[in-house]
Amino acid sequence: MPNTLTVTERAKVRSPIAAPVSGRRWRCLWSRPMGRTAVSIAILGTIVTGCDVVRWWAPTRDDVVERVVSSAVQVLVEQQEGRRLRAGSGVVIATREGAGGTECFVLTSAHTVTGVQGRWSVSVVFDRHRGDGVGKKAPAAVLAERETPEDLAILRAESDGCVPTRQGPPPRLGSPVWVVAFPWGKRMTLASGVVSQLDVEIAGEEETDARLMVDASVSYGASGGGVFDARSGGLIGVVESYRTARVTSQGAGPEWYIDVPVPGQTVVTPLAKIRRFLAETGYSGLVGPLPWWRSMLLYQ
Repeated sequence: MPNTLTVTERAKVRSPIAAPVSGRRWRCLWSRPMGRTAVSIAILGTIVTGCDVVRWWAPTRDDVVERVVSSAVQVLVEQQEGRRLRAGSGVVIATREGAGGTECFVLTSAHTVTGVQGRWSVSVVFDRHRGDGVGKKAPAAVLAERETPEDLAILRAESDGCVPTRQGPPPRLGSPVWVVAFPWGKRMTLASGVVSQLDVEIAGEEETDARLMVDASVSYGASGGGVFDARSGGLIGVVESYRTARVTSQGAGPEWYIDVPVPGQTVVTPLAKIRRFLAETGYSGLVGPLPWWRSMLLYQ
């Protein structure tokens, strides 16, 4: 496999700055050195100061939702006769044209697909947000996986229904997020929340490192699901796990218990660790650094 992989990314950017100026007047203005300088300063000042012009470029809520659900996929592990053994969630991070069609590269959790090669089959279901929700199922190959230090795996499948996500800005405490997943191996869910804790690594103090967390509610089957910036629809990480609290029955009858998710403690693997995993497994071309200019726009 080539070391360089092309990430497919489509962005529709409208610039209302030039709208009030006719074509002829715009050409005259731009043809003058002072005019070019003035226009450049105006554009830069608008971006830096966060004026409403930058916000005009922001996608609508419907655009963001469509963007995040389109890149979400379900991951299935089944026996040869079709009996389901495991189910997880994933997100398409890149595509490229292959000999047999469009190759889709899916990021998911490693514990969903660990130990399956040679024993069971792995499939990815695309387009589950459309129509009746059945989607398009395609066989997948596990390219790389490891449960430590990051619980991540990269899969490859072929489908004409895969839409790659785009990168989001670095998360901030309190930033709104969307989480797209398939809890309990069933239908797609879209949960909202905020960033409740930031990822902080301290050299030599790994046991006390803070993990990236969101307060969006998830459950079994959500591992590997995409966590997206709610303003831009850009990916900021994938669901790794969620912390639970055990509730035990009281009374004279047989004892029973249930484990319920702890609010605010859904653990997320951030983009920085995703890039490290891809680089160390030979797939660094799938996700590159976020361009500085897009980071500035996303923060407005």
